[in-house]
Amino acid sequence: MTTLDPGNAIPYDYLIVGCGLFGATFARLATDVGKRCLVIDRRPHIGGNCFTEKQEGINVHRYGAHIFHTSNKAVWAFVNRFAEFNNYINSPKAISNGKLYSLPFNMNTFYELWQTRTPAEARQKIEAQRFLGEPTNLEEQALSLVGKDIYQTLIRDYTRKQWDKDPRELPAFIIKRLPLRFTYDNNYFSDRYQGIPIGGYTALFEAMLEGIEVRLNVDFLEDRPRWTSLAQKVVYTGCIDQYFNYELGRLEYRSLDFENSIEELENFQGNAVINYCDTSQPFTRIIEHKHFEASTSPVTVITREYPKACSGEAIPYYPVNDPANQSLYRRYQELAHSADSVIFGGRLSEYKYMDMHVVIESAMNRFRSETRQPSA
Repeated sequence: MTTLDPGNAIPYDYLIVGCGLFGATFARLATDVGKRCLVIDRRPHIGGNCFTEKQEGINVHRYGAHIFHTSNKAVWAFVNRFAEFNNYINSPKAISNGKLYSLPFNMNTFYELWQTRTPAEARQKIEAQRFLGEPTNLEEQALSLVGKDIYQTLIRDYTRKQWDKDPRELPAFIIKRLPLRFTYDNNYFSDRYQGIPIGGYTALFEAMLEGIEVRLNVDFLEDRPRWTSLAQKVVYTGCIDQYFNYELGRLEYRSLDFENSIEELENFQGNAVINYCDTSQPFTRIIEHKHFEASTSPVTVITREYPKACSGEAIPYYPVNDPANQSLYRRYQELAHSADSVIFGGRLSEYKYMDMHVVIESAMNRFRSETRQPSA
């Protein structure tokens, strides 16, 4: 534990900028070993993009569906300190040209496409359609992994909507792999542990931040000297290019718009998540929130997701990891390495799309490195 001089004007060990998963995890771990933490966030709520709020008695995922999954026992034990998780299994569906398909790509999907009944039949179909050259773009990469029918039915137009670019304009590495399961298994994730916190993610964050000072509606960058002066170190989880005032240029992101509606139905679509994989609709998916926790109510809340460019006050969600942006990020990393009193962490600071469990693990590792704590 750091012992502060009573005459020292610096009241906190860590100022943590951002109350999402990285910031809250770091704050909890630091507080547990006696560090003094102040967490600030410019939004009016805790939890970052994981924030949930009650509507019609249903926990609504304000910023899109969040399903927790991990095979890391330490991460699973950590989140279970703060919430009990249900047994929700993510089994999304996809609509394309008026037909319904199973996700991830598995024997159910293959039967829905081709009426194949055995793994051998499905493999034969896919092998006959694969792109055999060295992939130079996303389209060729997808074709090399899953073949023409799956690509054209379930990937091509969805990708166009998501990125607002033709797949042939996107780099191959965006789709590093597309798992094919030759079993009748609709469980989207293969991790050992999976579920939704009972009562929603906001309740989990409230428990995680218990006893920690949190100030909301605070923009760190508007008065950086004042906030920085309050702590020995800053843990910064915002956009790394914004921290450095975009002096090297702006990193590119994609954003989302969410259109919520209350439907006077007990059950709108019968599933938590259904993707829309053709161009007949401008949105990429519809989320029906009550299915995450098997909520019972006479009405239901749905959310349509619309991808869009990230400009102005739009929230950045997906980094555009093409070579130009990656090169620019590496230059910002060099600047970050020279900022001795600042820890950069989380999706936005690391310019990387990370699942929730990966963000928590990253915060755990950074905390152990910072404080020389032993591994769990």
